Amino acid sequence: MAVPVAFFALFFAWPVVSIVERGLRVGGRWQFGRFGETLSRPEILDVLWFTLWQALASTGLTLLIALPGAYVFARFEFRGKGLLRAVVTVPFVMPTVMVGTAFLALVGRGGLLDELWGVRLDTTVWAILIAHVFFNYAVVVRTVGGLWAQLDPRQEEAARVLGASRWRAWRTVTLPALAPSVAAAALMVFLFTASSFAVVQILGGSTYSTLETEIYRQTVVRFDLTTAAVLTLVQFAAVGAVLAVHARTVRRRETALRMVAPEQTARRPRGVGQWALFAGVLLSIALLIVLPLGVLVERSFATSHGYGLDYYRALQTPDPSGTFLVPLLDTIGNSLRYAVVATLIALVIGGLAAAALTRRAGRLVRGFDALLMLPLGVSAVTVGFGFLITLDEPPFDLRASWILVPLAQALVGVPFVVRTMLPVLRAVDERLREAAAVLGASPWRAWREVDLPLVRRALLIAAGFAFAVSLGEFGATVFIARPDSPTLPVAVARLLGRPGELNYGQAMALSTILMVVCAVSLLLLERLRTERTSGEF
Repeated sequence: MAVPVAFFALFFAWPVVSIVERGLRVGGRWQFGRFGETLSRPEILDVLWFTLWQALASTGLTLLIALPGAYVFARFEFRGKGLLRAVVTVPFVMPTVMVGTAFLALVGRGGLLDELWGVRLDTTVWAILIAHVFFNYAVVVRTVGGLWAQLDPRQEEAARVLGASRWRAWRTVTLPALAPSVAAAALMVFLFTASSFAVVQILGGSTYSTLETEIYRQTVVRFDLTTAAVLTLVQFAAVGAVLAVHARTVRRRETALRMVAPEQTARRPRGVGQWALFAGVLLSIALLIVLPLGVLVERSFATSHGYGLDYYRALQTPDPSGTFLVPLLDTIGNSLRYAVVATLIALVIGGLAAAALTRRAGRLVRGFDALLMLPLGVSAVTVGFGFLITLDEPPFDLRASWILVPLAQALVGVPFVVRTMLPVLRAVDERLREAAAVLGASPWRAWREVDLPLVRRALLIAAGFAFAVSLGEFGATVFIARPDSPTLPVAVARLLGRPGELNYGQAMALSTILMVVCAVSLLLLERLRTERTSGEF
């Protein structure tokens, strides 16, 4: 456990503490009285209330819509399943600024719905909630569906044979087994929506503000580090409380599960009910995910004189303003290199942490489990700005090093690795490990021969999540990416921040390229996962 602890202490805790110290320590003395002064301001109370209730509403709506999708991907076999799984994952890897832009092009002034039926939802909370479902749908499908696909259906069938109805068998057998996975997915969705920045900024306008947008405004616009530090600590404490409740609840429900190969559980839909469910899930995916993505693609080809490739050709030419020191197409290679390195770091750190959390117990371990999730709930603005002011002196002077970007991206990827692997690792029957030890296997060989074959699928899912998150990370990367090696999300945000039709069109073109890169990468991962997991159980 020493390696994950050192990683988080150096690259997460230290930058955050430094920001808080700069904001609340004046003249060598801590100004704790600023807490009451800041939190008593009506505008801050409004921000806190909106952050809480919209996150709860977004989480509930996402679970309601995505859980049927998780079941369909886990239990049904159909043509194009891998492609569809990649499609639903693409929104999650998109920069959040592009999620907001996609829905603005769909529901805002001059958007598709405005042009067709005069419907405008921008500057309303409904646009924010729907955009959050769009962004987090894949979290539920992959986290819950990954475990659901491996649950032995014969346990539920046995309950049916004993007289239980379909609903009672699912409620008493399957739901308790899925509870840790559902709780992990709900936790990640809540943390992402509670710290939502670009979606609220673009779709909510000046009407709505979350803690994340307020921290950004106080840090970058007003440079009021005191207020930003207070809000950061409030966010820190709130995330810690949520994680503590989550850990306590899930720990009571975890148990060893009977798992089988996914190929043994998936089959074609049968009966009217299953076909209706399948059709309903496809329709929801088409409306919530494919339609906004299609709007982005359409805008990347729509020029002032008709449809064409003008915006894509412009990506190959040097930037006359000097904002970008390299051709915009080079950002694709930068993003892929950073994402691969960040994924490897996240898998190593997250895998070691998950293994340690499985084998050990106690308050210290539970505290570290909560610490691993904090990067999802703490402002990315704080982390990125903290990197700049802390990692600037030997032996950790990394501001000029390329490794700083994948390190920041890996911070966000590690929680996904841990939360994806932990339920599966804890579901492995401990007697299998004990039997291997009795037969003379070392702990490493026992893990390699017992745990790894059972969790390899979860490991590949975790790798896909880490890669996707790294590819689309924006909040921290925008502070530390060098001008000569920007990532795709950073380039898109900078283009959107510049006026003019060409800049907007180039941003749409880059976003479309990012979607294609992500879809191809996820399809390759799907094929690898299918080849590696077939016949293992």
